[in-house]
Amino acid sequence: MKVIQAAVTLLSLINPVVCALMLSQIGAGQSSAARAASATRASIAVLVILITFALIGARLLKVFGISLDVFQVAGGLVLAWMGFSMVRASTGPASQAAPVAGTQSQSLTPLILFAASPGTITGIITLSVNHSGTALPVTAIAGAAIAVLALWLVLLLTSRLSGQGTGNSFLHNLMAGMMGLIVIAMGFQFGLTGIKAFFAGG
Repeated sequence: MKVIQAAVTLLSLINPVVCALMLSQIGAGQSSAARAASATRASIAVLVILITFALIGARLLKVFGISLDVFQVAGGLVLAWMGFSMVRASTGPASQAAPVAGTQSQSLTPLILFAASPGTITGIITLSVNHSGTALPVTAIAGAAIAVLALWLVLLLTSRLSGQGTGNSFLHNLMAGMMGLIVIAMGFQFGLTGIKAFFAGG
């Protein structure tokens, strides 16, 4: 039961729906096989990041004397900054906002950084601290595996359904702007939750 709860928690932080929208924009103009390969690479990268922080995240914060609340505030600021960058890019010149589809400029980094955001990392560290009765955070790792499996299935479905045309640049910019606003809101939410928890604990 704890594993399912951990998976649901991480899945809500990863937000596969927004990730799917990001993959659709990144993979515009690519073949279905190329988009499916991108979905797999992104999912593997997210899983590696989450498992790594499940194993060493709590110890790392302890070494530097950083509390989870403060880490969440800092992570929220980083997430909000990412959102502002996405919004700014969506309102820039078309040549900058929508790179030529199918080229190497369509990096998976924004998708990976969103799925394995500071908020998600905070969540996996919290799970590894609170839900582990052994030296190995089994609950956090199993929850991450289930959540990333669900992410991969959603991304894979998106890669199959997405059209191969480049689409309207206005729609791409609008999508990027909407995703940016969502990321900004999530960043502020994580930050404010961390501030509230910090002062409540103090």
